[in-house]
Amino acid sequence: MSGNSDKAAGVTNEAMGKAKQGIGNVVGSDKMKSEGATQELKGDAQKTTGDAKNAAKDAINKAAAALKKPL
Repeated sequence: MSGNSDKAAGVTNEAMGKAKQGIGNVVGSDKMKSEGATQELKGDAQKTTGDAKNAAKDAINKAAAALKKPL
């Protein structure tokens, strides 16, 4: 999975988690609220992973570009 697809999946999981928490509040389901909080945290972790992958890719590309420059 690329950094951007990790970030997209993370945003989706965060949104779904927040929705589950809201529904859990409305219907009084502690289980649904807990599942929503867990899914929201999973989404946050996925976004962080995507950011890290993108940062690593950028660093590698910069290093490769620096190596290609004549001394």
